[in-house]
Amino acid sequence: MDVDNHFSEMGRNQMAKKRIDHVGMVVKDFERAIEFYQTIVGFELKGKITHTNGVFQLAFLGFGGTDETELEIIHGYNDNLPAEGKVHHFAVHVDNLEEEYGRVSKLGAAFVEEGIVELPNGYRYFFIFGPEGEWVEFFHRP
Repeated sequence: MDVDNHFSEMGRNQMAKKRIDHVGMVVKDFERAIEFYQTIVGFELKGKITHTNGVFQLAFLGFGGTDETELEIIHGYNDNLPAEGKVHHFAVHVDNLEEEYGRVSKLGAAFVEEGIVELPNGYRYFFIFGPEGEWVEFFHRP
C-alpha cells in the first residue's frame, strides 16, 4: 500500500469544506497598524476587543463584511518582534493591479521593490511594507 496516497485519499474523502478564517499578526503599535490597514490597504475595521485575559488587544479587519478571511491584529502578546514582523506577508486580491499600484503610491506606501511582477503563469503582484516591516502583497490572478 502506498502510504502517502492512502492518507491523501482518506483525508480528501473525510474533510469538511474548509477555508482560511483569518490571519493573525502580532504588532507593537496597535492603533498605527489599524490606521495603516484601513487607509493604505483598504480594509474595514470590523471590531476591536480586549482578550478575556485582559492583556491582549485584538482588532478584526476585512472587506465588505462578508464571510471572508480576515486580518486579526494582535497587540500585547510579544514586543520582541523581528524587523519584518510576525507575519512575512499576506496577499490581498485586486481586480486592477495598476490602479491599486497608483493608489497606494499616491498615499505614500513604501514598496519592497518598484514595479509590478508577472510570473510565468500570468499571476501578477507587488509588495509594500506594512507599518512594522511586514510585507503586504497586492495580487491578481488572470
